Amino acid sequence: MLMNQQPTAFSPMLTALSEGNKRTIYHAALRVLAHTGMTLQHDGAVKLLKDAGGQQTADGAVTIPDRVVEKALASAPANIPLFNREGRQVMDLGERRAYFGNGSDLMVHVDGKTMARKATSLESVKRAARLCDALPNIDFIMSFAIPHEIDPRWAFVDSFAAMASSSIKPIVNIADDRTELTTIWEMTKLLRGGEVPLRDKPYWVHLSGPISPLKHPFKSIDKLIFCAQTGMPVIYCPAPIAGSTAPMTIAGHVVQGLAECLFGLVIHQLAAPGAPFLMGMGPAVLDMATSQCCYNTPEFLMAYLAMVEMSNFFDIPNWGYAGTSDAQIPDGQATLEAGLLTYLSAAAGSNLNHDIGYLDFARAGSLEMIVIMDEVIDQIRRIQQGIEIDEEQLAVEVIGQGARQGHFLTHPHTLRHLRSTQWRPGLFCRRGHERWLEEGSTTLLERAHEHMNHILATHQPIPLPADVWAAMERIKNTAR
Repeated sequence: MLMNQQPTAFSPMLTALSEGNKRTIYHAALRVLAHTGMTLQHDGAVKLLKDAGGQQTADGAVTIPDRVVEKALASAPANIPLFNREGRQVMDLGERRAYFGNGSDLMVHVDGKTMARKATSLESVKRAARLCDALPNIDFIMSFAIPHEIDPRWAFVDSFAAMASSSIKPIVNIADDRTELTTIWEMTKLLRGGEVPLRDKPYWVHLSGPISPLKHPFKSIDKLIFCAQTGMPVIYCPAPIAGSTAPMTIAGHVVQGLAECLFGLVIHQLAAPGAPFLMGMGPAVLDMATSQCCYNTPEFLMAYLAMVEMSNFFDIPNWGYAGTSDAQIPDGQATLEAGLLTYLSAAAGSNLNHDIGYLDFARAGSLEMIVIMDEVIDQIRRIQQGIEIDEEQLAVEVIGQGARQGHFLTHPHTLRHLRSTQWRPGLFCRRGHERWLEEGSTTLLERAHEHMNHILATHQPIPLPADVWAAMERIKNTAR
């Protein structure tokens, strides 16, 4: 059974849009694509679009007719299998299946003991990957950090190698340009034994995107086309900021983000019809009172849920969010915001959800928050198992027997189903007050910090074979 495949059919229908709303938003995005157009800084992609029926206006914008968009939507796959480093399938991205991972590229991490901020390094990348490797509800990994001590031109490649050596879980990677992405691709061909096995069992997904409003830079499109041609799954996710680089209204925000994403989808499918593509949108909101770009406002959540619904409407896997907070430290606000977003993603059926552990408007991160959210996801997944209905579960005869006895504590039925029915927390406190005092009166954050330290002190991921690691290092050095 794959991760997060549940034996029963609990399917909450969390919706923000009616079917009519979805069609209206889609047709509005088509109007943007067909009449407004977008700036495209890649000659090869311009030619692809023109050959397919697109046009370039006098001011250089490229427009796409409806039929070309509809053809791209029809050719994009509805499901993307993803495999771990060892070649075992661990995800099926599509339908309403939800998976979770941490985020990338943070400038600082927050020490859960002192609350001090520390600059991130390559060691931060390794620690985060090793922690996520051990946590059962973290399904994929990202780099967590920017390694400040490494030349920025090669930070993404070194971060990828650090993740691959510290965890067997699938990776969502970032690269500055095609050269870096090609280096990562060459390194992972070693793990699969060639290009064809890697295409058949993809180990990573690449994250790229445009610049809002309506600009698609050369590097983003070049990487998009590379992924299409090599068969590597790719996320093309705009991040328009409501009130700054996108309209203030939620509907306008979603229309622009959807149009920018669809523009990338069309180029991707023209380059290689049927190549694996994930759509998404980072609908950040500019707080006009503080000038902060916020992740966890109600407007963010509504725009985000709308975009998830649009991906389900098109039956295309989507890129989502989970476990993030705008709080400065891993406190009550952080747990509330991160937990709410994570539950909404699961209930809405968002597929590949990242940023667990993010704080401070995606500028800082906390390993303790990743530990806490692992437990939150575990509880959500217990709810998603739903209610099993059969004669044994209905317990009609047991009810009569228990009533005659006056309790069910010692009934064999209780003993049979105790462990399979009740979810047990590892971090959350269910102790009475006296017992909690006896055990040290610890907070959730203190327990998460202790558990994190235990994992980092004891967990050893499956190592890369020495010859594979040496070959990866040679590829890195040659590329430099």
